[in-house]
Amino acid sequence: MRWYDRGLMKTINHAVPESRSPDIGRSATRRGHLAPPDAVSDRGAQAREALIAHGTRIFATKGFAAASTREICQAASVNVAAIHYYFGDKEGLYRAVLTAPIEAIADQFEGFDDPALPLQDAIRRVLHPFVAMALDADADTLHVQRLHLREALEPSMVFRDVVDRVVVPLHNALAALLARHCGLAKPDEGIHQLAFAIIAMANDYCASREFIRLLAPQVLKRDDAAEHIVDRLVGYSTALLAHEIASRACKAHRLPARKPVRKRTS
Repeated sequence: MRWYDRGLMKTINHAVPESRSPDIGRSATRRGHLAPPDAVSDRGAQAREALIAHGTRIFATKGFAAASTREICQAASVNVAAIHYYFGDKEGLYRAVLTAPIEAIADQFEGFDDPALPLQDAIRRVLHPFVAMALDADADTLHVQRLHLREALEPSMVFRDVVDRVVVPLHNALAALLARHCGLAKPDEGIHQLAFAIIAMANDYCASREFIRLLAPQVLKRDDAAEHIVDRLVGYSTALLAHEIASRACKAHRLPARKPVRKRTS
């Protein structure tokens, strides 16, 4: 199962009932009998999965505005009314396309902010999904990454909604974890910057994968590349946290600057 399949199936299995699907059971009805319920359900899931897969590729290549729902349906080998039936409209399909991979990664973070979990294990649980995605050369994964890069440059309202619903709570949980290890009751601006820095290190392996292959291909070629990269990133992350703690301690003990004494003039 690919890295995003879990989130993908979560999304498509909560769309709409299959009993009135425009693409399922039609040939069986013409023959005078209905397809078994399990077969109808499976074919419905396959149709929705195909729409999301081909929608991801076409949206990533052309963007939301230029992508044609007819082209997506033809590529997925479904009726032109299927997008309306399963997702409501083009925007609904786009929302599912954006949500599926983000939720798939989010699922892998589960429990990272458990206070009983050692810091290094918590950071590892956060960083590993990003690195694993960066090393996945699957074409579907590349389409997802291209689409998210497009959204990073020109975020749509749909993407903003998905980020607000899925990403913001995870970021806040990471910031709260870092604040706790800094001895703070809640995150402040510096802690949020630290959280951004830690995620950016791992996320850059996705955005800069082709540059890494040109500059230092051995980094990605070794058999244990994912674990090796994550080990180093965890070390860098804990070093950043240690620097943040030391910096705050230094500021707390720093004496206020003395005002210059003015000389009296006679």
